[in-house]
Amino acid sequence: MKFSKLTLAIAATLTASASFNALAMDLYVDTKTKQIYAEPGRGRVLLGAFEKVGSGTPTTTVAAPAAAPAELAAIKQDLALKTNEIKALEEHAAEATKPDAVKIKLDDGIEMATRDGNFTAAIHGRIQVDSQTNINQNLGSNYLNPNTSSTAQTGVPTSLNDAAGVRRARLGLEGTFFKITDYKFEYDFTRGPAASAGGITDAFVRLNISKPLSVKVGAFKEPFSLEEATSNRYLTFIERNMAVNTFIDNLNTYKVGIGGNYAVERWQVGTSMQTEGVGPYNNAYGTGATQSATNGQGGVNRNGGGGDTSWELNARVTGLPWMESNTKFWHVGASGSYIDINNNYTGTGAYNNGGVIFANGIGNNMDRTAILNTGNLTYNTGTTKLGQANHLARWGAETAVVYGPFSAQSEYIETDVYGTGYNGNSLRGAYGYATYFLTGESRNYRSKTASWDRIKPNHNFDLKGGWGAWEVAAGYDYMNLGAGAIHGGKASTAKVGLNWYPNSHVRLMANYIHALDISTYQGTAPNADLTSRAFNNASLDMLETRVQLDW
Repeated sequence: MKFSKLTLAIAATLTASASFNALAMDLYVDTKTKQIYAEPGRGRVLLGAFEKVGSGTPTTTVAAPAAAPAELAAIKQDLALKTNEIKALEEHAAEATKPDAVKIKLDDGIEMATRDGNFTAAIHGRIQVDSQTNINQNLGSNYLNPNTSSTAQTGVPTSLNDAAGVRRARLGLEGTFFKITDYKFEYDFTRGPAASAGGITDAFVRLNISKPLSVKVGAFKEPFSLEEATSNRYLTFIERNMAVNTFIDNLNTYKVGIGGNYAVERWQVGTSMQTEGVGPYNNAYGTGATQSATNGQGGVNRNGGGGDTSWELNARVTGLPWMESNTKFWHVGASGSYIDINNNYTGTGAYNNGGVIFANGIGNNMDRTAILNTGNLTYNTGTTKLGQANHLARWGAETAVVYGPFSAQSEYIETDVYGTGYNGNSLRGAYGYATYFLTGESRNYRSKTASWDRIKPNHNFDLKGGWGAWEVAAGYDYMNLGAGAIHGGKASTAKVGLNWYPNSHVRLMANYIHALDISTYQGTAPNADLTSRAFNNASLDMLETRVQLDW
């Protein structure tokens, strides 16, 4: 091993400063610090044996040439640089492991995270600005003209109105605690008064037990239907199809409960036990005492009535029986629910609130008149119970195929009603549509929720030849809300759509909807809806648009 002249000089100096009594000594040098020691140890190398005499000039067995001043200065500078580097590395290591050291990402929204990854928080939101223009309204003979209608037919005019407005405006926060626990809270400012909890959508905490298995508690979507599982940010058409809106979304799909999810690359299972939602939208199935009221306006305050909240059990199973790649696969799935309905009566036996109503338009997005409407299926005349829906059995089947830029999707949903006056009366709906990306993109599938995800254009729109992503779509939609004593009417529509994605967070949509058939109940049953009755045999065409930004 070679040593510098400085080391040998230091050794010689130590030898010369010994006592005058003759003594032989072994000296050792630390190979890292270059310090001299009289005893062996880890990392120390023997320099040699040194002897000190009692008088005269000390002598040693090792000659130690003196180090030149320039060489000594270079060695000191090198040691100083190494010391600074070690200190810098120690500081960086300490900074990286501090739990309160936060980094911020802005590439896909606003996301903050500690450097150790234990805590994250992301602010997300969406704005959807819609319009509806009614190209053709050839209404049926039972149109309720407000200038000529008799007292027995009083109500709102039954033409659809041209309109523009904000369809959704949501702001939310989601993130993680210690990596295995995550949360989400979101508020929609268009769903209810600001002073109420009506705008709450998701509000849950989830424990990720393993990568595929998770359990959550709070308010969240029911695990039912491919189109409902897909965020409205990523839908192909502006409005969900009639069966999904009527049997799931319009009953308030964000309900309070506990749910579990198990998902791997090729299959997924979601289950939940849930009760009613939060705030003014919380009565998930019925309304106040008016038996033909529109859906979704109940409340947890029963106002002196007696009755527990509604509750339900849900399950959805999906899989990819064929998967060649992320752009070539086949999706299948099935869903089922048992729903127990709250029917709330006062102490006198008069109906108070609860029940269930199935009502929906035919794809109208701004004027949301319920063209199809069963009225409340729980209703009284005074204290005489004429109908009471006690529970529902809901079933669904879904399939979709993606082959490069082409995709097709279809679902069938049925709801069977049981109770006083009902014996499994089946209400049903189905839809199917196909899409094609003119610019070559493919629909993005999210295996964790078995739903569609964000579209990312191959080339974002710019002034240098980037077109963004362009998608065309065409579909058929069918709904039948009539069975036995239930008179909600039926309808079918055809529709086409054009979607433009300038980038992954902005989308412009245009839909044209043509009513193929509208047939509504014309009798005088207690739960017949007059507004729905007026649209019998109507011919409707609607042009709808949306400008969407989400982050």
